[in-house]
Amino acid sequence: MMMKNVDKTCYIATGKLDANQAVRNGDYPFFTCAQFPDKIDTYAFDDDVVLVAGNNANGNFHVSRFKGKFNAYQRTYVLTAKKGEDIDYIYYSLKLELKRLRERSQGSQTKFLTMSILSNIMINDIKYNDQFAISSILSRIDRKIELNNKIINELEAIAKLLYDYWFVQLDFPDENGKPYKSSGGKMVFNEELNQYIPQDWTISLIKELFTSKKSGDWGKETAQNNFTLEVYCIRGADLGGMAGEGEEKAPIRFIHKNNKDKILSNFDMVIEMSGGSPTQSTGRIAAITTELQNRFQHPLICSNFCKPISMDDSDYFYNFLYQWKSFYNSGLFFKWEGKTSGIKNLLFENFVDNYKIAKPPKEIVKNFNRIILPLEKKKQNLLIEIKELKSLRDWLLPMLMNGQVTVGEAS
Repeated sequence: MMMKNVDKTCYIATGKLDANQAVRNGDYPFFTCAQFPDKIDTYAFDDDVVLVAGNNANGNFHVSRFKGKFNAYQRTYVLTAKKGEDIDYIYYSLKLELKRLRERSQGSQTKFLTMSILSNIMINDIKYNDQFAISSILSRIDRKIELNNKIINELEAIAKLLYDYWFVQLDFPDENGKPYKSSGGKMVFNEELNQYIPQDWTISLIKELFTSKKSGDWGKETAQNNFTLEVYCIRGADLGGMAGEGEEKAPIRFIHKNNKDKILSNFDMVIEMSGGSPTQSTGRIAAITTELQNRFQHPLICSNFCKPISMDDSDYFYNFLYQWKSFYNSGLFFKWEGKTSGIKNLLFENFVDNYKIAKPPKEIVKNFNRIILPLEKKKQNLLIEIKELKSLRDWLLPMLMNGQVTVGEAS
């Protein structure tokens, strides 16, 4: 099969901005070298493009597709198709080259991809109609994945809205099924919180809701000596994907056979302790459920850069989960961060030992659970389907590109 350089198929530009110009809750996507875009208030591009990250500490250069208005970091490459070339085919061709890009990357610490390396990557030289036929099959799978993600986001938005209505606005259903506060439910002023709360709610420190006897681990890449217990290790970078907000690729590790007490179980949660972008605080959270464990089909642990906690009362599991997400989304954790060598760290103990909340009666959170649980199960089932679709797509990609599977067979 004839081959041609990538720069024969597309025009290649770069962004102009520094990565620290991201803006929290900006209007446009801001593509840096991270796996997922930040936000920014201005745009420099408005086109149908492929984006390639030019920097990555591990040489994993992310390739993504976008159509519309956006901005880009100065080490992010922006590719637009030349006449007679299919932009999706270019995208899938470059996805197939990720491993090769890693091998060709330069630099001793932060790996970087030069314009010369990118321009000289070789892809198949085939007619536009053949390009389109191949990319259409892969695009259909990705559109289904995108649809599932949209449904997941809608389910999450419904759950957040319900949490806000019940536990922030305090309009949970009263004994007559009417919104409590709006219907004149009795409120009392609490001096510790400096606000009014429902009369039968109590005050609690965050730390009084959970225990934290488990710890993180990183184990070994391969089974060796007594490191024989095979697990998936959840990192901070995986927490968004576990909750349906991006992609998770928790690696398989091997921990010491005597460290079974570190394995996560139902009603545990994992909280990110270190990391975060300039516009993203630490403190992301993911909940461990039966459905999540079925998705991984291996025992789960978390890395040393995360904090595992176990709920003392499982009835408060989802109430705590969405309360913590509410803290994160409000930017509260920016006030509880320290820095070590430029890395942000959540001051977890300081926060949970000092921050007080209004704790609702158990009957209210049980009613909340009855509504939330089916939404959470639906989300996890969609995530299982996404995992299967990605596996199919990743199997088809090289087969289609190499001609081992024809378009008729794949369809």
